[in-house]
Amino acid sequence: MSAAARVGDPVDAIDTPALVLDLDAMDRNIARMAGFARQHGVRWRPHAKMHKCAALAQRLVAAGAVGACVQKTAEAEALAAGGVQNLYISNEVIAPAKLARVAQLARSLQQRGGRLALAVDSGEGVDRLAQALAGARDAIDVFVEIDVGQGRCGLAPGPDAVPLVQRIAGHAPLRFAGLQAYHGKAQHLRSADERRSAIAAVLQLVRDTLDACAQAGLAVPLVTGAGTGTMAHEATSGLYGELQPGSFLFMDADYAANEADPAQPAFEHALFVKSQVLSRSARHAVCDAGHKSHAIDSGLPLVHRPEGGPPWRYANGGDEHGVLHADADQPLPALGQAVWLIPGHCDPTVNLHDEIVGVRGGLVAGRVAELLRVDARGELR
Repeated sequence: MSAAARVGDPVDAIDTPALVLDLDAMDRNIARMAGFARQHGVRWRPHAKMHKCAALAQRLVAAGAVGACVQKTAEAEALAAGGVQNLYISNEVIAPAKLARVAQLARSLQQRGGRLALAVDSGEGVDRLAQALAGARDAIDVFVEIDVGQGRCGLAPGPDAVPLVQRIAGHAPLRFAGLQAYHGKAQHLRSADERRSAIAAVLQLVRDTLDACAQAGLAVPLVTGAGTGTMAHEATSGLYGELQPGSFLFMDADYAANEADPAQPAFEHALFVKSQVLSRSARHAVCDAGHKSHAIDSGLPLVHRPEGGPPWRYANGGDEHGVLHADADQPLPALGQAVWLIPGHCDPTVNLHDEIVGVRGGLVAGRVAELLRVDARGELR
C-alpha cells in the first residue's frame, strides 16, 4: 500500500483520505496533562487503545507517564514489540490461549526490565491467571476491578472485593496492585455538574471498598482509573493515585460536545481526517472520506476550517463519501479543495488506518514531520 505522504511534503501534498496528526497541538496537550498530574501529585498511565501506536506511547512515557493501558492482549503484544516496557491490560483475560500469551508477554517484559499488569473480577479469573503463570520468576501486578457505574466488567464495590484480594494473595505468581475503578459513561455526560456528581458517587463506592479491605487487614496500594472527561475529580479526591485518560492526546468531536470544566486543562483537537472535494453541485459538495475513514459510533465528524471561515456541515454519504452542506450565504468548497474532519470518536477512527501522518507548522502551511505506524491496528484478541 502506498503511503499518504512522505516526510518533508507540504500538507497540500498529503493524499486523501488520510489520518493527520497536528504534532504541535498534540505536544501542547501532553504538556498540559503532565503539568496537571504533577500539580495534583498523581501518576498518569494514558490509555493506548486510543492511539495504538508504540512511538506515541513512548513519547508519553518520556513526558512523565508511568506506562500505557491497553484493553486487549494483542494490543499489549504489539506495543511491547515496539519497545513499550510498562503495560497494563485494564481488562479481564479468561481464555487459556490468551492467558498463555499473557504469561509469555510477562516473561518477555520482565527479562528486559519491564512490567505487565492485568485486571480481574472473579475468583476463576484469578485461578486461571495463576495457573498460566505457574513457575514464573517474578509476580505480575493484578488489579481488582470494581463496577463503579459503567455497568460492564467489575464486581460489586464494597465487601465483595475482599475475598478476591485474599485469593490473589494466595497465589505466588500474583501481586495485588490495587483497584481498577473506571466510570466510562461519566466521561461523556455533557454538563460539568453531571460529571462532577457522577464521580462523587464513584468516590463513595471506592471508599466503601477501601474501608472493607481495611477492616479485613488488607492494604490497597493504588486506585487507578479516570478518563479525559472527569480526571479533575479523581485527581483531587485523595483516593486515586493514578489516572488513565487517553483521548486528551487527540480529542474528538464527542468530547468537544462536553461543557468545559475549569478544573481541567483545555485540550486541543489534534487529530483530523484530511479529505478533498471530488464532486460538487449547486446544493452540496462531496468529499472522499466516508465511514471507512472515520468511526461514527459517537456521531458524524465536525468540519474544521484551519484557513478560517464558518464550518460546513457534514452529512452521511456512505462508505466512501461525505456530503457537505453550507448555509445559504456561505459558498461550498471548490473541487479539489481540502476538507478537514474532526472524527466523532478518535479510538475506532485510528483503528481504521495503518499510519498517522504527523505534521508540524499547522494544517495550512505545515509540512509532514513523521509517519507514525498504528502498530496495534486490528489487534482485537
